[in-house]
Amino acid sequence: MLCEVRSLGLAGISGYEVRAECDLSGGLPAFEIVGLPDAAVKEARDRVRAAIKNCGFSFPVSRITVNLAPADRKKAGTVYDLPILVGILAAGEQLRLPAGPCAFVGELSLSGKLRPIPGMLPMALAAVRAGIRDLYVPASSAAEATLAVGLNVYPVESVPQLVAHLRGETPILPADPWTPGDSVEAELDFADVKGQENGKRALEIAAAGGHNLLMVGPPGSGKSMLARRLPSILPDMTRREALECTEVHSVMGLTSEDQPLLTRRPFRSPHHTVSAMGMAGGGSNPRPGEISLAHNGVLFLDELPEFHKEVLETLRQPLEDGIVQISRVAGTAVFPARFMLVCAMNPCKCGWYGTDRCRCSPQAVDKYLSRLSGPLLDRIDLYVEVPALDFDQLSRRSDAEPSAVIKARVNAARALQTARFGPEGPDCNAHMGQTELAQFCRLDEAGTALIKGAFDRMGLTARSYDRILRVARTIADLDGAENIGVDHLAEAIQYRESSSLRR
Repeated sequence: MLCEVRSLGLAGISGYEVRAECDLSGGLPAFEIVGLPDAAVKEARDRVRAAIKNCGFSFPVSRITVNLAPADRKKAGTVYDLPILVGILAAGEQLRLPAGPCAFVGELSLSGKLRPIPGMLPMALAAVRAGIRDLYVPASSAAEATLAVGLNVYPVESVPQLVAHLRGETPILPADPWTPGDSVEAELDFADVKGQENGKRALEIAAAGGHNLLMVGPPGSGKSMLARRLPSILPDMTRREALECTEVHSVMGLTSEDQPLLTRRPFRSPHHTVSAMGMAGGGSNPRPGEISLAHNGVLFLDELPEFHKEVLETLRQPLEDGIVQISRVAGTAVFPARFMLVCAMNPCKCGWYGTDRCRCSPQAVDKYLSRLSGPLLDRIDLYVEVPALDFDQLSRRSDAEPSAVIKARVNAARALQTARFGPEGPDCNAHMGQTELAQFCRLDEAGTALIKGAFDRMGLTARSYDRILRVARTIADLDGAENIGVDHLAEAIQYRESSSLRR
């Protein structure tokens, strides 16, 4: 007897529909799974057989063939355990499938209990697109599945519970849509930072416009301290941004039953020993890397020159395009990568260049800085010096601005940008294209003369020229100004130069 069960699969971070066709026929007993399964899918034979027997059902003594269609797409993971089991039981007339459009996903234990699966949100969104109305998932993955609007999500604890529901004996109630509760997690606050007003101002501009930032200063000056407080002043994510981030984190298994939706912008800080694949993503079955996990958030690279050069070069295209494209023999995967790049570095190997404590020769300093390519530095919008604090500054009790006050200004600037660009336009100034630059970054005669002098004196490129205009637009938004003034442009230009990087 033949039975078809709808299910779902993952390709990169996108879900797609899979149909598990289960056929019971005469001949010598066998259990075959076809349709380009990987090792984890093939091992479903043993998990399904043990689960059926341990739950008190009869395992068919016949030739069992399971085809996972479309058969030309590689199937990976353990999400097909449940649809295969349901198909076998339905083909053997031990249960009846629901009449409406439904799908099953889940990993089985040998006892018949269901385990959570990664990538639940993108698969649930794919179910909505496929017209599926009822989705049966492991109970611990149900909260995440409910984020896809338009589904009846049934949380399943075990195979006997599911069979009792399908037989009409003990119905399973659909899960309620998950809603975020009140956050009690404490954030690092800018009120803890003493001094470094120039660095705080640069971070405020970066947060308001989504700009990339590089902080240069000696050890212990507070570069990492400042960067780790950046999330506390970033604008809140929209529902669309939260779902985009959650899809990536879900595929990597980084969501939880209690917190299935990311409500705060990601802050990723990989160690400088990270590989190029770990940064950009990849593998035989491509998976997202750090830059995709930082989508709609911050990628913080501490000790920037210590990263391998090939790792840093992987950032160049994503910083421009907002996506990562991983090409392999089996196909191409595209991951989102629209992030803020925030970097911190010392001016030399010992960290004390420009003071009598520096032990580096000019050749050693040049070698240290040569690890950073010109094209990468050209993609950074703001350079800021973070000098060492003296004793009086450290010991002085000062009332620094708290993050809440700074965030209010950032939110006001972002609101202006949202109103300016509309729902279909860029989400912040850093992502303005040429059309928006021409329309919203017009300069008066004095501003044109100022930027012309800076272009000739500083040797700016076309890219850095556009980035100065974007930063100036953000500074004007923080001031609530309709047009870019000379003072806004002058401040943007001074963030384009760093004495520590100028040799």
